[in-house]
Amino acid sequence: MNLDIDTWLTFAQDNWIVIVVAIAAILIVMKVVKTVLKWVLVAAIVIGIVTYGGLTIDDIKEVGTKVSEEAKDQAIKAMAGEASDATYTMNADGSYTITTKNLELNGVPNSGEVSVKLKGISLGTWKMEGEVRDFVSKARAAAK
Repeated sequence: MNLDIDTWLTFAQDNWIVIVVAIAAILIVMKVVKTVLKWVLVAAIVIGIVTYGGLTIDDIKEVGTKVSEEAKDQAIKAMAGEASDATYTMNADGSYTITTKNLELNGVPNSGEVSVKLKGISLGTWKMEGEVRDFVSKARAAAK
């Protein structure tokens, strides 16, 4: 079982109705049933919620990983196809911005990293390696 707090909080926010119903069922069982069966029912409800939550949490992580990988692939393809149309701008603070119709890269010269946005959605900070370095070099050369 995974004990990642952020993932459990996401699960609780997405499935709060199921959790409320389970708590209500536990309270009803505790009030109505007076035998050992009460504890069996409570344990079954708790195990059901934990199992349901565990499967959903793993699925959420898997989907999140696939989405981020697909977004990165799209950004790299856009870099390859849009390098000739890129606009390279030096900012007043010494940083630079490279924009195309789908991409925006912001970085500081010689920092080794750039922040990447694809269609306005941030994809985080990427290392200046491979396709990213080539894209920045082509955009800088086209600006001169």
